[in-house]
Amino acid sequence: MIENLRISFGDTRAVDDLSFALPPGGSVGIVGESGSGKSATALALLGLHRTATVSGQIRFGDIDLTTLRSERDWRRIRGARIAMVFQEPLTALSPFHRIGDQIAEVYRLHTGATRRAARHRAVEVLKQVHIADAERRAESYPHQFSGGMRQRALIAMALACRPEVIVADEPTTALDVTVQAQILDLLDEVRTTTGTGLLLISHDLGVVAGSTDTVVVMRNGRAVEQGATGSVLVTPREAYTRELIEAAPHPNPPRTVPDDPILRVSGVRKHFKLPKRGLIRAVDGITLDVRRGETMGIVGESGTGKTTLARMMVGLVEPSEGTITLDGVDIARRRGRSVQMVFQDPLSSLNPRRTVGESIADPLRLQGVRDPRARVSELLERVGLAAKEYDRYPHQLSGGMRQRVGIARALAPQPKLIVCDEPVSSLDVTTQAQILALLEDLRESLDLTLVVVSHDLAVLRQIADRVAVLSGGSVVELGDTAEVYERPVHRYTKELIAAVRRSHII
Repeated sequence: MIENLRISFGDTRAVDDLSFALPPGGSVGIVGESGSGKSATALALLGLHRTATVSGQIRFGDIDLTTLRSERDWRRIRGARIAMVFQEPLTALSPFHRIGDQIAEVYRLHTGATRRAARHRAVEVLKQVHIADAERRAESYPHQFSGGMRQRALIAMALACRPEVIVADEPTTALDVTVQAQILDLLDEVRTTTGTGLLLISHDLGVVAGSTDTVVVMRNGRAVEQGATGSVLVTPREAYTRELIEAAPHPNPPRTVPDDPILRVSGVRKHFKLPKRGLIRAVDGITLDVRRGETMGIVGESGTGKTTLARMMVGLVEPSEGTITLDGVDIARRRGRSVQMVFQDPLSSLNPRRTVGESIADPLRLQGVRDPRARVSELLERVGLAAKEYDRYPHQLSGGMRQRVGIARALAPQPKLIVCDEPVSSLDVTTQAQILALLEDLRESLDLTLVVVSHDLAVLRQIADRVAVLSGGSVVELGDTAEVYERPVHRYTKELIAAVRRSHII
């Protein structure tokens, strides 16, 4: 039971007068945009705020967690009775230790079990989260697991000490839509089979829709609405909740695009030789045309070849076989001015030591523009940013603002084609909607052609005219987006759509 919770960082109030209850074996979702106070609330339940002032009550059994002061007292709660599943398993897991050893260490720390018993428990919980061949995979390191398997390993670690509550903070962000659905199903299975309470934190109402009994909608640190999940989603009382629901990807009316190819991909293959793994067929015989003025969607799970294909489309990777041409000219000769790329993570693609304005100006200087500041200011305003952002550094901007900078940089050399690789995968739902709307506006107003790569067919249903579904490095289905979505032919496409419907409000 949380009553009148307040969390402050200096003069900044992150959470303000928040109250809700999580019954034994129940499930509560906390939803809101970045900065709404969701994660601050989650961290308070485990005493992980080092510099914050926390007041109010967090009643857990007969204990008020806000009164705990010593790390020794917190260790009796944290990990043993309340466990957390973090958003990014690669940073939550040690890269230097085997998965099984890390789970066993948590169990030994809290129970005093022998090494043998702890090892047995590690394998047991890996089986519980459906890791195949658990005894062998317990010997693997985190980098040897896929993203979904790493998230399962974190859930297994959380289960090791049989906690009363699991706090899952954005556990499906940036995962493939099918893996996302599997993780949500797993958390629901854990709750129903063990009686563990679940607090699910997400920026997406669709994620909590099928996994929680109650939802709390937060904005600027306060709960603007809460109640039974089904009631809040169907009949929201507050305008902000309605805005979140409306921001979820939704289909746009189909457009008619002339059958005039601007980009032609013909028999393209890209194979990599890796030590111990042999030949990897990342892209294996893809042929497709991108029509002038359209938005082409490329969809598939991790490992299907999407990003490799995208990088070949802009000339960053050379095909092993086949050709890619832009207006009949090999893409290698067109790279730079005619075709540009918007990357998935703008923070890592922008130089942290240079202002965002200077990063946008780089392609202009390559074209001989001596004083590009005026042009950069225009581009910043064109993508919805103020000209004054020129002198700020990437870390000083929000994720959505950084993505707008990435788009402005791609626009600078006035390309004909822009390839966007997962441009909204890590953004909250309202910012995602804003970026998609921006891309559509730019395509129409600047007569651009777009290729949008995504693991999420719901996103492409909103923005793409046509979609190519990739599996195993090949196109298994290609057609108008509405047709593919409503009447899929290939089994893999049907699986993707089923996963979308499981984890989105559509």
